[in-house]
Amino acid sequence: MDLQLVKMSEKYKSQLFDMMDEWTKTGETIIPWAIRKADYHDFDAYLKSLEESEPKEGYVPASTFFAYDRERDILVGAVDIRHSLNEALLFDGGHIGDGVRPSERRKGYATEMIALALDECRKLGIEKVLMVCNQENTGSAKSIRNNGGVLENEINVEGETVQRYWIQL
Repeated sequence: MDLQLVKMSEKYKSQLFDMMDEWTKTGETIIPWAIRKADYHDFDAYLKSLEESEPKEGYVPASTFFAYDRERDILVGAVDIRHSLNEALLFDGGHIGDGVRPSERRKGYATEMIALALDECRKLGIEKVLMVCNQENTGSAKSIRNNGGVLENEINVEGETVQRYWIQL
């Protein structure tokens, strides 16, 4: 596995379309939200949506990266790193949102993506990282625990049980 986190650019446009087209066809919600908040078919607008330096009210500054497998020349997923937590993210959201495209799941990518995202968190001076996942998402919970995540508690969010994990850097 030769994975690296990259910022979206023209260089990765065809890989982005391939990943997003695949994900869209499944009908499932694409995670993290940051990579679906704008239409990727309007590539210039999409790039701008990823680089919001002045977030709207209720949001925090964030950095969005795509997980690029250099050996296979494909994007396998994405991570969104929130530089700080507001009340809503402290409750349910956390510092890192991550998602792996459907065809690349159960191959260890999420664990590696989180490890790389934690390196980015260190660069931002974040010492304790919050990550959350739905209780039934056992793969996500495993990838968080594989990176040192310690379960703090479980909460109810709109009828779903959400697990809150902390990772000490």
